[in-house]
Amino acid sequence: MDQYTYLSNLDPVTIDGLYQDYIKNPEAVDLSWKKFFDGFEFAQKHYPVINNGAAKSNEVPTEFKVINLINAYRVRGHLFTRTNPVRDRRTYTPEITLSFFGLSDADLNTVFEAGKEVGLGPATLKDILHHLQRSYCESIGVEYMYIRNPEKLQWIRDRIHANDNHPSFSVPQKKHILKKLTQAVAFENFLHTRFPGQKRFSLEGGETLIPALDAAVEHGANLGLQEFVVGMAHRGRLNTLVNIFHKPYRQVFSEFVAKDYVEEGFDGDVKYHLGYDEQLTTDDGHPVKLTLCPNPSHLETVDAVVEGISRAKINKYYNGQLDKVCPILIHGDAAIAGQGIVYEVIQMSQLDGYKTGGTIHIVINNQVGFTTNYTDARSSTYCTDVAKVTLSPVFHVNGDDVEALVHTMRIAMEYRQKFNTDVFIDLLCYRKYGHNEGDEPKFTQPLLYKAIANHPNPKEIYKAKLMAEGSVDEAFANALEEDFKKLLNEEFEASKQFENAHIEPFLKDLWGGFRYSTEADFQSSPATGVDKKNLELIA
Repeated sequence: MDQYTYLSNLDPVTIDGLYQDYIKNPEAVDLSWKKFFDGFEFAQKHYPVINNGAAKSNEVPTEFKVINLINAYRVRGHLFTRTNPVRDRRTYTPEITLSFFGLSDADLNTVFEAGKEVGLGPATLKDILHHLQRSYCESIGVEYMYIRNPEKLQWIRDRIHANDNHPSFSVPQKKHILKKLTQAVAFENFLHTRFPGQKRFSLEGGETLIPALDAAVEHGANLGLQEFVVGMAHRGRLNTLVNIFHKPYRQVFSEFVAKDYVEEGFDGDVKYHLGYDEQLTTDDGHPVKLTLCPNPSHLETVDAVVEGISRAKINKYYNGQLDKVCPILIHGDAAIAGQGIVYEVIQMSQLDGYKTGGTIHIVINNQVGFTTNYTDARSSTYCTDVAKVTLSPVFHVNGDDVEALVHTMRIAMEYRQKFNTDVFIDLLCYRKYGHNEGDEPKFTQPLLYKAIANHPNPKEIYKAKLMAEGSVDEAFANALEEDFKKLLNEEFEASKQFENAHIEPFLKDLWGGFRYSTEADFQSSPATGVDKKNLELIA
């Protein structure tokens, strides 16, 4: 049957009348007819006919070549980014070159209507290409074209094409970012100096995580979030505790000294396993509650705990409103790619019985799992490819570009709040030391760690950038660092007054009045079925 039968049933005079109305004012006709006439006009302009209707040529019109180029950047641009701070990217083919799409330098100054597709309006190919490279192939790479929801796709496109997917921060905002980055770097340096050789699972190389988490809390609170529930393993945990959760520095310092714990049942190296919760007020005056879940076991074990606590809070305190509590999971690159519990948790994210309104996943991508190079550790292109299970967008960000990361975090929070689905941020960075500070990474990764040894930290990179553009001067940047170092020294001296280390109770507002069970409780309660001999075996 002729696919245009529905048109043959209409009076040609009626169609012509609608077309004349469209010519006078396209908004005057029904949207469906407007789209029909839009297509007709497009064909008239770009497919002129001669010889009784025969097309001039079978060649694809140049406009469509440009459209294909734009779509290629959207689908594959993330493969050609500058997101790796210490390594060259792998080579992918085919490249997104003009010649591959039948274009050439001769077309660069030609104006194409396809510029409308990226928000430029009619624009030269040179301007379109410049916009695409800045939007998709610099410090931020975006994977999203596999998403099947047109509204989500359009939302992401609009955000990416706005301002070439580059941040636009005011000078006060830049100073705040520099302050948080200074805190992150100076804290790690202080621990390295005061407690040499002790394990701390340093964040060095990935310190931009701290300004990113700060942005998540600040911007998320502006979007209506009232609680954040965070789960992470060891890497960067101490830095997160003090610079995001405001755990007293003196308390962390006391945990580095060989002291007994006030609480029974705690001993040894537990400082980067502990949980913490705090009620804070954001810079804009919003009260928010932060919860960091304890993770006494291995890596991703905490994922399901975070989702469970988040769902319980949503049900108990917020009447099922998904936009009031946000889970944040901070992964390692080897762990998110290889541990089965990651898939188990992610695939449940949209189920009615388990959904939590979308989780922000941040990967501290050190590019090495314990000692193994990432090309020897996984089959997938990216460690975040599990995100495609739930059709979640992925942003790959250069860990040296703190503004790009904060910009991405703001987009992620907005997407999460609007669509209540997961978002992944792959923070491409490096690990300055070994798996812990007692390991020598050059034994297994000599070339990588030669590059890392000569690489400036993210704070120095950002400081130089702000000074070059005139946003801050050296006196301001140095004062930030000196003031913070002074605070750390004062807190260190105060930590010496602690006779014993103290474990801050996790979820203390919920568990107030309860005490920890002891060995005596087990021995005195026959209902437990655990005698002293078995208890010793468990211990």
